[in-house]
Amino acid sequence: MADENGTAHTTGNRTSTSHHRVVVVGGGNAGLSVAGRLRREGIDDIVVIEPRTHHVYQPMFSHVAGGTAKASEATRPQSQVMPKGIGWIHDSVLDIRPDSNTVVLTSGDRVTYDQIIVCPGIQHDWDAVPGLAAAINSEHASSNYEFDLAKKASRLLRTMLAGTVVFTQPSGPASFVGAGQKPMYLACDYWRATGRLNDIRVVLVLPRPTLFGIDMIDRELERKVAEYGIEVRYNSELVGVDDAAQTVTIRRPDGSNEQLAYDVLHAEPPQSAADWLKATPLSEESTVGGFLDVDPETLRHLRFSNVWSLGDAAATPNDKSGGALRKQTLVVARNVASVLSGKDASEVYDGYSVAPFTVSRGTLVFAEFDVEGNQKPTIPFWKGLARERRLTWVLDRHILPWVYWHMILKGRA
Repeated sequence: MADENGTAHTTGNRTSTSHHRVVVVGGGNAGLSVAGRLRREGIDDIVVIEPRTHHVYQPMFSHVAGGTAKASEATRPQSQVMPKGIGWIHDSVLDIRPDSNTVVLTSGDRVTYDQIIVCPGIQHDWDAVPGLAAAINSEHASSNYEFDLAKKASRLLRTMLAGTVVFTQPSGPASFVGAGQKPMYLACDYWRATGRLNDIRVVLVLPRPTLFGIDMIDRELERKVAEYGIEVRYNSELVGVDDAAQTVTIRRPDGSNEQLAYDVLHAEPPQSAADWLKATPLSEESTVGGFLDVDPETLRHLRFSNVWSLGDAAATPNDKSGGALRKQTLVVARNVASVLSGKDASEVYDGYSVAPFTVSRGTLVFAEFDVEGNQKPTIPFWKGLARERRLTWVLDRHILPWVYWHMILKGRA
């Protein structure tokens, strides 16, 4: 049976089915933003499927891990952030069957749709590196990629007095692949201010030949790396962790391995599409990580015309980021609204993405770019905005969180 909002519920051992004009899978940044935009386009009967009771603002995790924000600033009850006029099915997805326009929920309920937008986020594959899952649950390792781990990272980095800290970044697609560097710079600035930096060895393991991949940004980050005395292992990757011995195995560019002892490990996990999503016809085996096979411009599925995707779950060539989502939600909302009104999907995503690096406890390097790595500043005449600045720190730390909670999630920005 269904309530007045069309939300499906299970009664006893019986399952129910509901139908909606638009179903959005995932109630994170992508899902709520696109649902809010669709509602503002005049589309009704929209429902979001989301199992979590609390919504998180993931960009704040780096500030939490680096000690420049409280954990409470990064989360709110899901019920409080739902856009007005949008239904919520508090359940998780087990399967999507595009041939019958059906979503199967873990409760056994089914939801059918006219159009579906699939944006459940990304999966953290801690088991992809031998020993990493065990280490991340120990007292000596953490990450800024999950809420509880970000709180733990804050404690580990703040109480570090001397020794070796290893920060790692994986190869392959990831949700803002450079985010693992942000608490590193924040921690180094804190250790310098408290007189500990000279007693702490900081090692960064990167799978790429530069710190980011855009010349101007690389120069800014290289300057901070030199300033803090960080050792960088370029073209290298974490391939194993021994939690008991507190050592990591790093694969060097020549294929040989380096064993490195650590006192604290801060790891960015390998990432992919959710396992249940990989098993659906929506996922293309040829796409790295099993992400949804969409047109990179319209964000429409290449084989199922009433299926759309955006954000971390979509196989698009841009760097995955919240800034990319801001542009993608507008494209998907307008295209879905056009299709529902019998028109063509004509809106195009231009590949814009953004990467803000907190390089100290009061300054930030702000990168805006397209899929080719060309700078794409929001303020076109201010290409120097990418340099380390206090102004962009204020934007990232104080202004954007307010905009996120009050405007982005409502489909207004």
